Amino acid sequence: MEEFVKSLTDLGTIAGGKLLQALVVLVIGKFVIGKFVKLAAKSKAVNKMETTVKTFTLSFVKIGLWVILLISVIEIIGIPMTSVVAVLASAGVAVGLALQGALSNVAGGIMIILFRPFKAGDYIDAAGVQGTVKAVTIVYTILVTVDNKRITIPNGSLMNANVVNYSAEESRRVDLSFKCGREEQPSKIQKILMDAALEHELVLKNPVPFARISTVTNEGVSYDLRAWSKTEDYWTVYHDLLQTIMERFATEGITGPSMHFSAEKFVTEERSADSSHKVGE
Repeated sequence: MEEFVKSLTDLGTIAGGKLLQALVVLVIGKFVIGKFVKLAAKSKAVNKMETTVKTFTLSFVKIGLWVILLISVIEIIGIPMTSVVAVLASAGVAVGLALQGALSNVAGGIMIILFRPFKAGDYIDAAGVQGTVKAVTIVYTILVTVDNKRITIPNGSLMNANVVNYSAEESRRVDLSFKCGREEQPSKIQKILMDAALEHELVLKNPVPFARISTVTNEGVSYDLRAWSKTEDYWTVYHDLLQTIMERFATEGITGPSMHFSAEKFVTEERSADSSHKVGE
């Protein structure tokens, strides 16, 4: 009986020692991983990376280090790795099905980093949401909306969705539309529109601004103005032209059943993004 109790005590001591050692390694390892990732984030090599590549790389490194740490803890406890591998292999089908979505997101993240449809700071519309790209991690892409909400989108969903990037190109076209009365002289309206565009210092001279009749109905005549600007000047040009033209219409006594302007589908959201996030929209 005494030998049994002694054996049980020795076994408990050994098991307790291993568990304590594994716990210490886990705590220290967690601290080391955190410090390492922070130092890596501050290194010159990582800081030279584009922001989305940087966040993706750091996420990948952090996960890799945690996998190594957990394997070390398992070995310290004394669980044979062959047994762990055998268990994982036997449950491979179930694990594969359970991780199918996660693996799809990882693959999507890799595709985003490789093909670069957008980068941090771009204002995009994708997967039914809009916002400024804050980061691309190994599984998710994080957007910040114009009212400062954080949206987390699985990378797999982004890779299977149409992405509209409002910040990608150097220049954009400002589209304005005005409806005036049928009695107004078209050449007079067109001159007002063209003069407003050509006189604005931020409107590009090439392509040349365009002002023409777009539709004619019993209610009135619609005129379209198209002028190009640098992407970062888009909303400045948009609002300046709108105000200038409306003021000149009033000065010239232009009358009609209605006057209206139209732009892109996401006028309110994108305009707010320009003022809130400074992303060139």
